This record gives sequence, C-alpha cells and structure tokens, in this order.
Amino acid sequence: MRMPSEREIEYYRSRYPAGTRICCDCMSDDPRPVPPITTGTVVGVDDMCSIMVRWDNGQGLSLVPGVDSFHVISQEESQSELSDMGMQL
Repeated sequence: MRMPSEREIEYYRSRYPAGTRICCDCMSDDPRPVPPITTGTVVGVDDMCSIMVRWDNGQGLSLVPGVDSFHVISQEESQSELSDMGMQL
C-alpha cells in the first residue's frame, strides 16, 4: 500500500473536517461492514487518508476513500434527521 502525499492528506482533512456528518452508502470490502444508510460524525482523517468516524450505531470503522461509498449529509438532511428523533438544532 502506498503512502499518501502530504497534499493528499491535507485535501481529505480539509474536505472532511471533524464534526462533518457522513452517511455510509456501501462498505463492501469489510467482513463486518457498517450497514448502508448508517450515519456518523467524522472524528478526523489519519495519515493514510482513512476517515475516522464515530458511527451513530456504535461501530468504529473508518471509511477508505476510493474503496467505500459514502456522502456528506447536508445541513437540511441533518435537521430532518434530528426532527425525526424529536430534536432540533
């Protein structure tokens, strides 16, 4: 496995800062993957460009860009998610 450049690491850290809400679409390369449509909060990006996520279901797997499929949850989606739980921002 090749080491990412400092530029790549900084790119992912700026694109997915801590606190970003993420939704897992598909994690097919893991024997015990995070289920599709599971949401979580980015904790950080490590030196291998893996996105460390605190999943709402308690799992602790990181996302690997280019391997796992995921998307950032928009502000509107986050508010809808909270409304569904009877909460608001």
